[in-house]
Amino acid sequence: METLLRRNPEIQPLLAILQSGEDDSILEINKKIAGKIGLNVTQICLAKECHEDDIVAELLKLNSDPKVHGIYLHLPPASLTSRVLNTLSPEKDVDGLTDVNLGCLVRGDLSKSFVPPVVGAVLDLLGKHDALLKDKSVLLVGVEGSLRLTLQCLIERSGMAVDTSRWNSKSLQKQVMQSDAVVLLGAGNMDVPPTWARPDAVIIRCESILEPDDDDVGLSSRSGFGYLTAAYRSQNVVHSCSRWLQKQQYRPWRLRNLKLQPLTPVPSDIQISRAQTPKPVDQLAEEIGLLPEELEAYGRNKAKVQLSVLGRLHSQPDGKYVLVAGITPTPLGEGKSTVTIGLVQAMSAHLKLNSFACLRQPSQGPTFGVKGGAAGGGYAQVIPMEEFNLHLTGDIHAITAANNLVAAAIDARMLHEATQSDKALFSRLVPTVNGVRKFSPIQISRLNRLGINKSDPASLTPQEVSTFVRLDLDPCKITWQRVVDTNDRFLRKITVGQASTEKGQIRETGFDIAVASEIMAILALSDSLQDMKSRLARMVVGTSRSGEPVTAEDLGVSGALVVLMKDAIKPTLMQTLEGTPVFVHAGPFANIAHGNSSVLADKLALKLVGRDGFVVTEAGFGADIGMEKFFNIKCRASGLRPDVVVLVATVRALKMHGGGPNVSAGAPLPKEYIDENLSLVAGGCRSNLKKQIQIAHLFGVPVVVALNVFKTDTQAEIDLVCQIAKECGASDAVPCHHWSQGGRGCLELAQAVEEAANRPSNFQFLYNIEMPVVEKIRTIAQRVYGADDIELSPEAESKIDYYNQQGYGSLPICMAKTHLSLSHVPDKKGAPTGFVLPIRDVRASIGAGFIYPLVGTMSTMPGLPTRPCFYDIDLDPDTEEITGLF
Repeated sequence: METLLRRNPEIQPLLAILQSGEDDSILEINKKIAGKIGLNVTQICLAKECHEDDIVAELLKLNSDPKVHGIYLHLPPASLTSRVLNTLSPEKDVDGLTDVNLGCLVRGDLSKSFVPPVVGAVLDLLGKHDALLKDKSVLLVGVEGSLRLTLQCLIERSGMAVDTSRWNSKSLQKQVMQSDAVVLLGAGNMDVPPTWARPDAVIIRCESILEPDDDDVGLSSRSGFGYLTAAYRSQNVVHSCSRWLQKQQYRPWRLRNLKLQPLTPVPSDIQISRAQTPKPVDQLAEEIGLLPEELEAYGRNKAKVQLSVLGRLHSQPDGKYVLVAGITPTPLGEGKSTVTIGLVQAMSAHLKLNSFACLRQPSQGPTFGVKGGAAGGGYAQVIPMEEFNLHLTGDIHAITAANNLVAAAIDARMLHEATQSDKALFSRLVPTVNGVRKFSPIQISRLNRLGINKSDPASLTPQEVSTFVRLDLDPCKITWQRVVDTNDRFLRKITVGQASTEKGQIRETGFDIAVASEIMAILALSDSLQDMKSRLARMVVGTSRSGEPVTAEDLGVSGALVVLMKDAIKPTLMQTLEGTPVFVHAGPFANIAHGNSSVLADKLALKLVGRDGFVVTEAGFGADIGMEKFFNIKCRASGLRPDVVVLVATVRALKMHGGGPNVSAGAPLPKEYIDENLSLVAGGCRSNLKKQIQIAHLFGVPVVVALNVFKTDTQAEIDLVCQIAKECGASDAVPCHHWSQGGRGCLELAQAVEEAANRPSNFQFLYNIEMPVVEKIRTIAQRVYGADDIELSPEAESKIDYYNQQGYGSLPICMAKTHLSLSHVPDKKGAPTGFVLPIRDVRASIGAGFIYPLVGTMSTMPGLPTRPCFYDIDLDPDTEEITGLF
């Protein structure tokens, strides 16, 4: 106990006694012994004739209470049913009653079991006569069941022969006379006459009934056995606490990789995914050092991970932090997700380095639209890919519900304010319940923000009542829209309030896709449940007619939002095709938000991989948007600093930036992208690739270029890209064949990343957060995009002035710009210069914590193409197998 407290002075081992009836004798005995070593004891008294269900219910509470380290069931034998014993957690079974404990003892595994206190006391007393009893016989009288088995097993293991007898046995006297030691247990007031035992025989009477005020704890007295038993129970509690603390420490990974046998030609993504059997998620969790209580399983293949892991591993050093970004992509995408997955497969499965991928959750929009899923592709995938791409653990649905609750609250509040007097509004907002009228906590917060420091509803003046009840939202300045996770172009603009019941409260509004909700951005940037709650409360939903921002907390809805989001804040654990771990969490729109997966997933993963491990996370779109926002927004929010940037390029995209024709999804590739063309490749490398490398260097982070190789790429084109990339300042540039080979095809990249991560990194932000909003926008436009200057529309200037007045001027900037060009014109490829960046509007996500200038027109609700992906998606009703996903 002294050693335990020296290492963990804040710990307080606790024994819980669960008993029927209110007899305190056992409590006092155990408290007396526990008090001598500084152990805490608590007592839970059930009814004398308690039901099995009552016992099980209490046991479940005690099992899940981390403050309880030992449970003593002081119950009648009839109450110790199989169900009760199987409910008792073996880790807290300090009396050694469970089948698991018994099995470990019989097998000889004392490190994972507890010697029952009675057995410990008997062995202690026998041990004092060790020299006398070695190789001699012990008789156990009146012992039945598991206790007899445990005693017999442990006594025999100490070198003595064991025999047993019942009290009513006719041969009892003979057995006693032939024994060197006799243990009397479970005998009540029964005893053996002294004349039966040999003069030198040891008699141990296991009586635990004694007066609670008996101060004699000598082992020579009969009452001493009860105290000795209590002492061994206390010792078991200390051992339990030590084991619990040991479990809380970081544990090295024992990752079992899944074998991959790539086929040629490469089958479809869903065929590859289905051909691999994923490990059960609880097995994966154990392999990477997660505890069972930190996992919330959603079926066999995925699970939420509790944020308590961060507290448990708070002193564990973080691993290396790797960001996967890309050059300016074609509309077909260049494979950042595949590279991310291939890289961690190479690191964990082949280099035996702990590594974690952190990915965004895909939206239903692209999955059923034109782009398909986001689980990676080929032999670099998250599996099962259909679960990854469809619903997952419902986070996006939670965001949809929360977002639309805010929208409903806005319209309802406007209706009620328009149709009720101040007095009527006040009586409904602060109703009388059981004769008492009082403000709710969220209403007290609103009063405080209004400068009304009163808590008694009756004390408010008529003016204060009016100020309190009227948000007075300007219908023309409501910025909050409804969301749905489907590409539904006809919801971009709608009219609400047309029913006669809405009393003429008609207004225009619209829908965004769910991942464009500010709540999604908040989920991705929050670092705790409390942080998310504060951010949700700060969300600005519109402006009052007097020009004041109206927040979700003003609406009274922020507490309900965090309730809807309480499970969504936990990252989802999945695995790659090679059995390496993946966190899937959040998926903010990369245009009007920062487009990165969550801070919490990254932080959890960095602790789990350990000091020498790697966390690989992905930024949306090209490095000019996703990477810049990752550094300036996400890294500010998280406090994390990246070690390496992996810049993904393809020969296809480089040819486009070198002057090749445009490409579009669903259309055949022009011949320039199929035939070798070194001049187009060189042009793209010396323009867009060079510029994206320079952007990463602005932040002081080394760059490794990953060339995602397609089957149409020639060796000469591959060699040229790698050569020019190094000339342009990349630490290394390597071809990647993960799509066709899995992790083995990404080994070169993994080695290059490991080497780059061990070099010094001089990370710095691009701008000071206190710079004026206009200067922050100008800095990004000039230094990242290559613009000569910016041009603000009158509306943008007005909005910036407003945000400055409201105190939002020190927020970072989240540029909403096309991802298809470094400039604001999608058709301008390469690295355009000599342009002025137009800022047509400026908006703010106050809860998420950034201001987003709009460069050109941004659509936050994609539309379905003529032939969406859903034409190919189907389900076999007999096997329930999904087809057509990619």
